Amino acid sequence: MLREIIEHFNDTVVIDEPVSKELEVTRYLLKYKDTPVLFRNVDGWEVVGNIWSTRERIAEYLGIRKEEILHLIADAMENPMPYQMVKNAPFMESSTRDFSLKELPIPKYYPKDGGQYFTSAMVIAKDENGFVNMSFHRMMVIDEKRVAIRLVPRHLYSMWKDKAERGEELDVRIVVGNPIHLLLAGATSVAYGVSELEIASAISQRAFGKPLEVIEIGGIPVPVESEFVFEAKILPELTDEGPFVDITGTYDYVRKQPVVVFERMHHVENPIFHALLPGGYEHYMLMGLPKEPQIYASVKRVVPKVHGVRLTEGGAMWLHAVVSITKQHDGDGKNAILAAFAGHPSLKHVVVVDEDINIYDDREIEWAIATRFQADRDLVVVPNARGSSLDPSAEKSLTAKWGIDATKPLDKKEEFERAKL
Repeated sequence: MLREIIEHFNDTVVIDEPVSKELEVTRYLLKYKDTPVLFRNVDGWEVVGNIWSTRERIAEYLGIRKEEILHLIADAMENPMPYQMVKNAPFMESSTRDFSLKELPIPKYYPKDGGQYFTSAMVIAKDENGFVNMSFHRMMVIDEKRVAIRLVPRHLYSMWKDKAERGEELDVRIVVGNPIHLLLAGATSVAYGVSELEIASAISQRAFGKPLEVIEIGGIPVPVESEFVFEAKILPELTDEGPFVDITGTYDYVRKQPVVVFERMHHVENPIFHALLPGGYEHYMLMGLPKEPQIYASVKRVVPKVHGVRLTEGGAMWLHAVVSITKQHDGDGKNAILAAFAGHPSLKHVVVVDEDINIYDDREIEWAIATRFQADRDLVVVPNARGSSLDPSAEKSLTAKWGIDATKPLDKKEEFERAKL
């Protein structure tokens, strides 16, 4: 549970004085960007943010090195494991239909936001063939029981569309306040038919030696390690959703999106609400880390020795990446650039470096560019490529992608060798 996770870390900043969910939560989360912040009183509720704001904290909790995170996620995506059904869960201690979303500690993060926003919530749905999908979706509070949900055209959208075209509602469970193995799994992109709950179970088994435990609520499996669980339905009707600050720290525009009706709320005793700051480091980690294995796998297909992949914080862990390889041929750097773009189509800029460069040190990366890169021979530009809808500089999601081959020429390696003592 979140309280145990917070107590596991000894650097949490505790805010005892009352804090408003209207913009004030954001001020503290921005002040302590890479440090967990626990609010004791947000309109009478406890709230936490920035829990998973660094690779080091995530890795330490999972019992691995930060360099191993992408391999852990990749292994779980390739080898999902069954979850375990149980009969009870702590969040069943308090269940009610008598609640108002307006009275929950759901923050309004930025002044131009369309309203209060669920940002850490994951939606679980089950299709008619028994496939269970779990995915992140931002949700803007409309009134006491309704929200507007942003559905990009992926799995949950497909499940909703099938129902909506028949004029039917999609039954879902919405969970808030989950541990890192569930959050990472919920952010993965896998083929339809592979359940993110089984990816979470695989991560749990490898990190903690036990499968994910779930309880069925109305036939839909829900992780027992949830602080809040809501029974809800996504309606066929649409409404305005937005504006909202997304991962780049800029406002996403208003769209017509489906309406969700919340019917019942469950929560643990003395629950803690997880406030995920839009465009903050925690947002970067949860959205970016599951993409690194995809880039790694894509580059690995063209360059045998790939040592690591990092989506950089400066690129919002979405648009910029660094890839470490050992070249066997002088064209390997450029092939790695193109493969990285294929592995993560939203990627806009990639730097490829040799194995002696620490990809987690921005100064070393810049040093490699300064000493091993020549723009007239080592720059790859791909104009008018499909990019990220989150990039405000893109035109109708078309962008110019560029890669830097900052690797040493194989026939002059000695001239580029760094001095060592």
